[in-house]
Amino acid sequence: QVQLVESGGGLVQPGGSLRLSCAASGSIFSINAMGWYRQAPGKQREWVARITRGGRLDYADSVKGRFTISRDNGKNTGYLQMNSLKPEDTAVYYCNAQIALLHGGVQDYWGQGTQVTVSS
Repeated sequence: QVQLVESGGGLVQPGGSLRLSCAASGSIFSINAMGWYRQAPGKQREWVARITRGGRLDYADSVKGRFTISRDNGKNTGYLQMNSLKPEDTAVYYCNAQIALLHGGVQDYWGQGTQVTVSS
């Protein structure tokens, strides 16, 4: 019905940058809020950033000033630009989207996750 596919993860040295993408496809009428979460080994999943359809941005304190969330509504794609990466940013990053469906209703969807490893 609807799929979210993340890409852009990988291994990067401390201080480096990565850009994650989240492409939504399927029976989409519109996408409301999009967000990114992450889960480090042995820890609970935590919220990282969110962007509304209108462009309002919110960030977790741990990433504020280093990460930038954005979206391209025409492409149904969200992005997370991550700069000044630290080892503690190492985690599986998940995309989340609240999607209004073509046949009606609004549902919450998750991507499969993409690994980000920050290490020298």
